[in-house]
Amino acid sequence: MTGTGKVGVGVVGAGTISDQYLENLTAFPDLDVRFVADIDTARAAAQAEKWGVAGSGTYDELLADDAIEIVVNLTIPAVHVEVALKAVEAGKHVWGEKPYALDVPSGRVLLEAAQAAGVRVAVAPDTILGAGLQTAFRAVRGGEIGAPLTGLALFQSPGPESWHPSPEFLFAKGGGPLFDIGPYYLTTLVQIFGSVSKVYAHGSTSRTTRVIGSGPKAGTEFPVEVPTHVSALLEFANGGSAQIVFSFDSKLRRTGFVEIAGTEGTVVFPDPNNFDGDTVIHGEDGERVLPAEGSTYSRGTGVAELAQAIREDRAERVPGELAFHVLEVMVAIAESAETKTPVELTSTVTPAESLDPAWDPSVATL
Repeated sequence: MTGTGKVGVGVVGAGTISDQYLENLTAFPDLDVRFVADIDTARAAAQAEKWGVAGSGTYDELLADDAIEIVVNLTIPAVHVEVALKAVEAGKHVWGEKPYALDVPSGRVLLEAAQAAGVRVAVAPDTILGAGLQTAFRAVRGGEIGAPLTGLALFQSPGPESWHPSPEFLFAKGGGPLFDIGPYYLTTLVQIFGSVSKVYAHGSTSRTTRVIGSGPKAGTEFPVEVPTHVSALLEFANGGSAQIVFSFDSKLRRTGFVEIAGTEGTVVFPDPNNFDGDTVIHGEDGERVLPAEGSTYSRGTGVAELAQAIREDRAERVPGELAFHVLEVMVAIAESAETKTPVELTSTVTPAESLDPAWDPSVATL
């Protein structure tokens, strides 16, 4: 699908995360947000009214709007592929929340279907487009630490059930710290080192049930279906390596930590789950802070970049191929943790070029 002018957008999934998306999507001048869909049509109508979107209703009604070119898929992980495939079949591009899919075969089906249909399937996290990470990427690619050699990524917390009003899906298949948090950190590492070639992992589950701590369901017990602590060693095709820890089992919070050591220095990245934050370079002359330079708009930034890429007939910077590779890394980590053996990967990916620091999704270009 090609065209000119603003790109029509429809949002499917009117849950908690939709507020962050709709706040930005309705502010970006290159986008025309036309419809909000949800199984609960009353909830869709409420979100549409809140953010000044003209249309709301069912997903089929969204897909019937020929002026909608991009479907923003904010549904639960278990139906990400199903929802995205319907959009692809309708000839529409997709921007999806992470994870891309829950297994490699379905992820491959979606990628191949999009390629066959001539549409794009881009997937969060678009935090890699934010000023914080872009500044860090430019510093590494500009030789600030020499050649990158090793990485360290840490996310440790007690888990989201204390604050999230409906956290059950975060502990079901497609959740846990690996699939919920992993995409931010793994996508960041891949942007520095390129393709992962092999993983060695360990996983554990501290308890089989947890209790919702806030909201109308506070006090409700629910099952834990996935490991709540995962650690792994990643080997990259370029010879680099990284260690990762993703945990919902730690009373000591260590979040947002990515460190890259190179031949001439070490860089500490800002939180890969955010769009802002300083980059800190450690070298022979001590510590140097690089303030973030670029756009600090949050979730939905990738939709604007995708829309511009469609109009300019160029590759988007957060493509499905990247999401597919990160999916394969996560599945390999889960498999290695279960089998206690290393797992090799088959997919490869090329990191996206850095953004111009002047790029601003709030500036009209179409």
